[in-house]
Amino acid sequence: MTKKTELWDPTERLGTVEAQQVYLEDALENGDPALIVAVIGDIARARGMTEIARSAGISREVLYKSFRLGGNPTVNTLSRVVEALGYRVTFEKAEENETEAA
Repeated sequence: MTKKTELWDPTERLGTVEAQQVYLEDALENGDPALIVAVIGDIARARGMTEIARSAGISREVLYKSFRLGGNPTVNTLSRVVEALGYRVTFEKAEENETEAA
């Protein structure tokens, strides 16, 4: 018997800013850059790609292409979209043992 599967769309569960924040924090904790980019794209889709693209000053096509799984946005595109979503990119010094060479 063949099992029927359906694609899961995470945007269906990202209806609140709180859910989006948890989703993004989990991706950041994971640390996989491709996952982080895809999650930012999911959040943008949940909020409305047209509005986010307009706020970021980029085309919807660039937004879709850059923030799909496997996308590779420029730093400029990333920072503009993150800002349009109401976030900011910050950096903090890693703990010493995390940066030591093996």
